[in-house]
Amino acid sequence: MIFDKVKKFDIVFDSPEVDSLPVFSSGDVVSGKVLLELDTASKVESLKLHAEGFAKVHWTESRSAGSSTAYTQNYCDEVEYLDRRETLMQADNGELTVLQAGKHEFPFSFQLPEETLVTSFEGKHGSIRYCVKAKLHRPWNTVKKIKKEFTVIEPIDINTPALLASQAGTKDKMVRIWYRNLGQVSLTAKIDRKGYTPGEVIPIFAEFDNCTHRSVVPKAYITQTQTFIARGTMKQKKSVVATLSGDAVGARKRETWHGRAIKIPPVGPSILQCRIIRVEYTLRVCVDVPGTSKLSLELPLVMGTIPLHPFGSRTSSVSSQYSVNLEWLRMAIPEQPEPPPDYCAIISDEEAERNMSPPLIEEDFTGVLQRPFFAYVQEFRYRPPPFYSEVSG
Repeated sequence: MIFDKVKKFDIVFDSPEVDSLPVFSSGDVVSGKVLLELDTASKVESLKLHAEGFAKVHWTESRSAGSSTAYTQNYCDEVEYLDRRETLMQADNGELTVLQAGKHEFPFSFQLPEETLVTSFEGKHGSIRYCVKAKLHRPWNTVKKIKKEFTVIEPIDINTPALLASQAGTKDKMVRIWYRNLGQVSLTAKIDRKGYTPGEVIPIFAEFDNCTHRSVVPKAYITQTQTFIARGTMKQKKSVVATLSGDAVGARKRETWHGRAIKIPPVGPSILQCRIIRVEYTLRVCVDVPGTSKLSLELPLVMGTIPLHPFGSRTSSVSSQYSVNLEWLRMAIPEQPEPPPDYCAIISDEEAERNMSPPLIEEDFTGVLQRPFFAYVQEFRYRPPPFYSEVSG
């Protein structure tokens, strides 16, 4: 049978490094070759190529229609970003082409759309994927198919005014247990900018004022929120990706963080331009008060791909220089720290109730990030994204 004559059928991308899949962005040229190896001469109708890219979301929810009736509601949506087809081999007169035994190469090349694409992503309820498919059509045989995915990372330059702006906030809370007022706890926190890249250290400048007669513990977390949207309904998954715990602040005491560092792990960049999938980050500074809910302040973050220029417009800022020159802290922080807690472990009971209240929004707080794209984004152009699976509780 002709099927047995096909010894090898594969897609290989042109890559600047051996055994390394390339990374692309909008407007780039994707090139490579389809490899076909035959044991003996074979007749072929055509060899066609299809490049596609799309965002997809899907999840199900159980619904009740009465005391004894239940059904499953499906939510799904899709956005297309790339759809290109071309024929690599086909006789003009519609006749069959005879390929001799041995190796054959069919080069291909196409340009990605100039308009902004969306970064590749794998999440619990959706994904953003790009791939190239090849189909070999032969008479009296099933179509032979091969598919290879490639990565798209849209640049996010943090050297923009919006992402270089400092982020700050203040919160306070009257601590009550039953009917007793124990006093007030307040916190003020600031970070030098909104935009960071994975591998960087975020210096946190904060002040914790404990006016109660109990000790409290200041903490900080970097959280990632994945939002999936379909049919007007949202589903969210929140994960803690980095943690920092400070020393206890005694009763009637005040504690100050003069640039306490929290290191960003190798997470994927923010995704803010997709209609059905969003990936957002926040820095959450908290005060853990025993016996009652936490006092918490959130500062928005954007994970970029182009790091801070060391001699940018903000180098006159002391805290900006601090964030740029803390390379020694990367050596001081273990490469494999203890895994961070789930998001549900750091929110207060009051917040949990608020998060659970909307009937059409479900938050899944299990697991950690599913697919970091690169260890350090400065090298993302030449290093493929490592995969890792979700850890479920």
